[in-house]
Amino acid sequence: MTHSEQGLELTERPHKKATIIDVAEAAGVAVGTVSRYLNGLPVRTSNRLPIEQAINKLGYRRNMVAVSMKSQTTRMVGLMVPALGEFHAGLLDQLTRRLRGTGYAVVSYCHDLEPRSIEEGLEFFSSHRVDAVVMDGLANARVVLERYSDEGLSFVLYDNDVPGLSADRVFTSNRRASQHIVDHLADLGHSRIATIHGNLADSAARERLEGYEAALAGHDLPLNDEYYVSGLWREEGGYAGIRDLMALPEPPTAVFSANYNMTVGALRWLREHDIGVPTDLSLVSFDDIPAWKLHPAGITAVEQPLEKIADTIASILVERLQDKALGRKTVQIEANIILRGSARSPKR
Repeated sequence: MTHSEQGLELTERPHKKATIIDVAEAAGVAVGTVSRYLNGLPVRTSNRLPIEQAINKLGYRRNMVAVSMKSQTTRMVGLMVPALGEFHAGLLDQLTRRLRGTGYAVVSYCHDLEPRSIEEGLEFFSSHRVDAVVMDGLANARVVLERYSDEGLSFVLYDNDVPGLSADRVFTSNRRASQHIVDHLADLGHSRIATIHGNLADSAARERLEGYEAALAGHDLPLNDEYYVSGLWREEGGYAGIRDLMALPEPPTAVFSANYNMTVGALRWLREHDIGVPTDLSLVSFDDIPAWKLHPAGITAVEQPLEKIADTIASILVERLQDKALGRKTVQIEANIILRGSARSPKR
């Protein structure tokens, strides 16, 4: 006789929701350690992995409605970017991963450097009550940024500054990294070193140019006005910039390109005109991207440590949202120089 024939009603026992105590027991750590992890506070690396594994295994989920009501936050962070190119997309990926474990979600918005789009993006974030906005600073948007800041919206700036804005800041050491990579060219024996720089309205472009000039000064090399060309951060700008440099009566033997887009444009023009790197010209770039490994010689580049940048931004965000009275922070993160084969001693 079956259970149904006996008139028995079979019901599936509901699964008990995992608690923070269950996570702590499974991970072999204290409840306070799990709490610190969930709230984005520093946790030892040896504890972080077991906690993440326990959360995944138990299917632990925080009651975000209760958390939001208690803290009066939405647990959403806005990320405003000009476009989702290599650098900004990489930051979005790393920041999302870092904040996910703390219960925050990242909402991205591309503004294409259009003033109206920037304001619409800020209004979207404000109306959806995001807890903070992370963005590549835009000096020409200072007025509208200050208005939203005065209304209580928290900002974290990366890559470019907005002088005077009340915000936290996480920047790569643009000047030092640029100086070091141009030092490398000078150490190889180059005296005719040119640069394709970015939009000088941006602090990152100015700092990278200052690093280029500091390196030349440190090696007693003259600053040649003809060796400065603007690429405005764009591939087309790099293409036109290298064309103009190579058309000079005395072209450079080495070029420092201040971002990967301009470097791509420069490489395209050089390939079209059968100019070899590094056989005919040494070329180095700010920003390291996977494509540089595919170049026959490999492109020597400044690597911005995206994981560390995202980790620092996330830590600042969590601290800021727990205590808005904290003083504003500015953190500079050292970049790495990745030496490959695109630079060598000049032909004699």
